Amino acid sequence: MILCLAVTVGFRNAKHISNAAGLAVITVMLVTTCLMSLVIVLCWHRNVFLAICFIFFFGSIEALYFSASLIKFLDGAWVPVALSFIFLVIMYVWHYGTLKKYEFDVQNKVSINWLLTLGPDLGIVRVRGIGLVHTELISGIPALFSHFVTTLPAFHEVLIFLCIKSVPVPHVRPEERFLVGRIGPKEYRIYRCIARYGYQDIHKDDVEFEKDLVFSIAEFIRSERGEQGIENSSEDGERMTVVGTASTNLEGTRMCEANDHEPCEMDDTFELREIRTPKMTKKRVRFLVPESPRIDTGAREELQELMKAREAGMAFISGHCYVRAKSGSSLMRRVVINLGYEFLRRNSRGPTYAWSVPHASTLEVGMIYHV
Repeated sequence: MILCLAVTVGFRNAKHISNAAGLAVITVMLVTTCLMSLVIVLCWHRNVFLAICFIFFFGSIEALYFSASLIKFLDGAWVPVALSFIFLVIMYVWHYGTLKKYEFDVQNKVSINWLLTLGPDLGIVRVRGIGLVHTELISGIPALFSHFVTTLPAFHEVLIFLCIKSVPVPHVRPEERFLVGRIGPKEYRIYRCIARYGYQDIHKDDVEFEKDLVFSIAEFIRSERGEQGIENSSEDGERMTVVGTASTNLEGTRMCEANDHEPCEMDDTFELREIRTPKMTKKRVRFLVPESPRIDTGAREELQELMKAREAGMAFISGHCYVRAKSGSSLMRRVVINLGYEFLRRNSRGPTYAWSVPHASTLEVGMIYHV
């Protein structure tokens, strides 16, 4: 609205405004034609000759209109070019700052060996419940977690590093939603989960997402020996298993949540005995596993610990980063990072996650990124 009013008040001439609108429209049409030729070759897998004919026929007509609009460049057509340049600078500043922030995460991620050294001897204690650490990394331990443990030497008895990735496809099938792997030895109870969403997928609410997330960990524990699922390897050699949502896995592990006095509407022959909880009314988690093949004692104990941790509650640990240009940076870089990117970050909408994080269970860890 402000831009429209500024252009109208500034020009006070319908001819100049029409020149500006004409250049903007014909430029969009010309760019669309060029991109459509790429779609013909890369997406539709048609002959290159067909794409050349398409761009030659439509592009030549639009190029004539484009050249005619450029003649009126000084008579108002310069406005969309100037606005495009301004938005280009804004987008470049955001992309540059985001890229440097991600590079900082990659370069400062903690090795698995550092995590293996943590234990009671170093003053690290494990508290009840599930700790869900959100990270952009698909491998390694984020520097955010090491900063958290160094400041507060404690983390949950079950720890999940969650990475939510948007993939360049419309939809990800529910049976291929999660990639689950293990970090460190089994007794550490630390997992990595990568949730993949297409750009047209509808994200579930927080309750359904938590249920699917816990189910994916339980199914991974049951089928860790490779009876089911497709295995992939991450950059650090972690083995990742493809696990679907609870509604898509009919033959594997199933999950039921009910109150103490509510029956679980599932076949009792498949039930893994639940851990007794206090008499207070609260949700009780039950995992039901297929009777054949039988799971070993270690997997059964791990599932029981996961049940107890889920009943104890889930805490969401996220980062609140402050990006600053490191000492010795040029004036332009300090302006771009300290002023431009920081202003955009503080005044932009936060990332859309697959769940609505409850504020009562959220812990934000502040950290300064020197890029």
